Amino acid sequence: MNGEPHGKVVIGSAQSLTDYRLLPLIEYMCWRYPSVQLSLHSRNALSNLAAVRDGHLDCAFFVGPIEPRDGLETTVLCPEPMVLVSGPNHMLTQRSEITDDELTRCTVIRAENGASYHELFEQALGLDDAESRTPQLELDSVDAAKRAAAAGLGVALMPEVAVAAELADGRLVRLPWSPPFRVYTQFGWRQDNSTNPAITALVSAAAQVVSDQVASLT
Repeated sequence: MNGEPHGKVVIGSAQSLTDYRLLPLIEYMCWRYPSVQLSLHSRNALSNLAAVRDGHLDCAFFVGPIEPRDGLETTVLCPEPMVLVSGPNHMLTQRSEITDDELTRCTVIRAENGASYHELFEQALGLDDAESRTPQLELDSVDAAKRAAAAGLGVALMPEVAVAAELADGRLVRLPWSPPFRVYTQFGWRQDNSTNPAITALVSAAAQVVSDQVASLT
């Protein structure tokens, strides 16, 4: 096919990215590169990146800090703003500011097991050892986590893009706490796969589509 992108590309992604960032990219790829067959699987970031290294996935989208990742090429697509949310009747919605100590006494809802921002959140609050760990409600579904937070079962740190609709209509409330760390939506692939035309096309398309999406929301 004279170097034109073609073949099957197996992609891993965090659920929040699949649902709220990547569908326009999938649509773009299907129209622009019809000979590329995409297979998208939502799993947690650690599993995805390990699967890319092992060759079970061709590439992966993930949210995390910028850092070297052995055996992988990565590119940053956009900053991923995080927001701490709760239901409108949660006691913390009455605060003009929230201390870390207050958060340590709340149940924390984990929306995506294995997401690095959960570990960064716990480290920021000093909860990264078992003895000081706050009560947690672990849910694999982003939608289930949003419903649990809306029902008043706890607080949840989530990508803002994933809760924008619920914040707009009042089902969820943004709490006055900002994380002391930054994470980014990134794309990773094996270094030995860098010359694959389908991967190259996907990298370029992802940068364009995500950039356009971010611009439309600002």
